[in-house]
Amino acid sequence: MIECNKLTRRYGRMLALDGIDLHIGAGELHAFVGPNGAGKTTAMRILATLMRPTSGDALVDGVSVVQNPQRARQLVGYMPDFFGVYDNLKAWEYLDLYAGCMGIGAKDRRRRIDGLLGLTALTDKREAYVDGLSRGMKQRLCLARALLHDPKLLILDEPASGMDPRARAQMQEILSEIGSMGKTVLISSHILPELATLCTHATILDHGSVRFSGSVSELEARMNMREALTLRLAGEPDEDMAGRVEACVQELLGITPERTQPDTWRIPGEAQKDAQLLAALVALGAPVCDFHREHATLERVFMEVMRDEAQSDL
Repeated sequence: MIECNKLTRRYGRMLALDGIDLHIGAGELHAFVGPNGAGKTTAMRILATLMRPTSGDALVDGVSVVQNPQRARQLVGYMPDFFGVYDNLKAWEYLDLYAGCMGIGAKDRRRRIDGLLGLTALTDKREAYVDGLSRGMKQRLCLARALLHDPKLLILDEPASGMDPRARAQMQEILSEIGSMGKTVLISSHILPELATLCTHATILDHGSVRFSGSVSELEARMNMREALTLRLAGEPDEDMAGRVEACVQELLGITPERTQPDTWRIPGEAQKDAQLLAALVALGAPVCDFHREHATLERVFMEVMRDEAQSDL
């Protein structure tokens, strides 16, 4: 659905996008992740035909955003992080105004507007004035606006910005439903745990370059390969017991554990012999009260990837 080829954007001397190559398949719920200033919004604006690249090109469903922006625009629904609404309009009037601007016929407008108000859980706010809507409702209304022309690609820049937890959960449910319709959704957000739950794929940008792009499971696997085991005993052991615990780990795994607290060890390596190690420690009489490998969240994976890239740049 999206193909970026050597996509570059400069603002004077500042390089916002450094010749990125990127492929996003049709139907993906794709997270766009990176620190502030990484180039996420710039890339999204180029894909939405709101900005031209300095060089390179991007294709949306095979249509060049550089050579044929008008056609590409028909394929894209864009919701920016900051948006304008007309406070003196009712919710349905707001959508009707934009539907008319998009050339949607009067007969088709009512059906589309009612359907989108239902999708975004705003049916009961149909006659409400926009200025009376909450922050979350206004964002859902703008999401409905982005969907009016039934785009194949939906680009969302920080769609949950400023929302309370309940509103974010509602937005997440709506986006999941949109994904089930087969649309490709590109989402930029700093709320990484929610992206990990929602998205199937992710791209990590930093300083205008792609650090990683692939499935969320591939990202998590990258972290899990390095995930250390935490072993904690009930109370601080005497030196004899501590020595026997460390000897047990060394004998079974060939690894010297790192003692991070008087009662806690960190053991690097993979998980193939975890069950054997736990059984051996119990047989040894060690009072094990914590024995776990934490699940790799997208946030932790992101920090790991960024740390690796920073070290590789030294």
